Amino acid sequence: MSPRLPAPPIPDQLKSAPQRAGEGDGKKSALDHGVEAGVSAVDWIDERTSLSGGLRWMMFRKVPKGTNWFYTLGSATMFAFLSQAVTGVFLAMYYTPSATQAYESTRYITNEAFLGEFVRGMHKWGSTVMVILIFVHMARTFFFGAYKYPRELNWVIGVVLLVLTMTMSFTGYLLPFDQRSYWATIVGVNINGTGPIVGPYLSDFLRAGPEFGATTLSRFYAIHMLLVPGAIAALMGAHLYLVARLGTTAPPWIKAETSDELATDEV
Repeated sequence: MSPRLPAPPIPDQLKSAPQRAGEGDGKKSALDHGVEAGVSAVDWIDERTSLSGGLRWMMFRKVPKGTNWFYTLGSATMFAFLSQAVTGVFLAMYYTPSATQAYESTRYITNEAFLGEFVRGMHKWGSTVMVILIFVHMARTFFFGAYKYPRELNWVIGVVLLVLTMTMSFTGYLLPFDQRSYWATIVGVNINGTGPIVGPYLSDFLRAGPEFGATTLSRFYAIHMLLVPGAIAALMGAHLYLVARLGTTAPPWIKAETSDELATDEV
């Protein structure tokens, strides 16, 4: 009978490696329990809402060849709007839409409130960024021919969103209620009044009366905080639905290459 060979030595790394909690003893670790709880919660919600099908339909779809950074301008505009909404909520906690207290509340936000100057700066410059992004996004859509069949309705919604963005920027300009915003708003409202047919009625609506008064600030604040953001959010949802439903268009140079290839094949 041959002698038994000695067992190979155990490496020092394995000797010093700590055993994971619950490993080999049939018990689950706290991480495993947490993962199972999360999965169970998601399954519970999905069973009652069936959201997983809609999310798959929105996220897992074909993307045309040649998609590049130009196609991120729409999502960048949406992110700018969300940033405006969040910072606007925090500013509204300290702002008072009163002709006698608006300027003082703005001064308090800028000079005394915690991170007030930072939040107001994000809101102020974020509005400029949003206007620039939506103009560039509309230009990209036009030059790429994405307004043609079957995406005409989405183009119309985009134009309305552009107008609403400019309206939100215009109504927000008055809210600090300093000399510059006051007189600039008067000029803007008077320009609107020169429009045909609806111009005078639009000016009266914006002024909340025939003359520029204390109630004008409250009217602008309500439009800026409630009316326009609600309309933008609703139309943005419809816009995203149509984008997911109809897809995006390929860049024009990809279409040109395809046409050249077909012409070569026919020859």
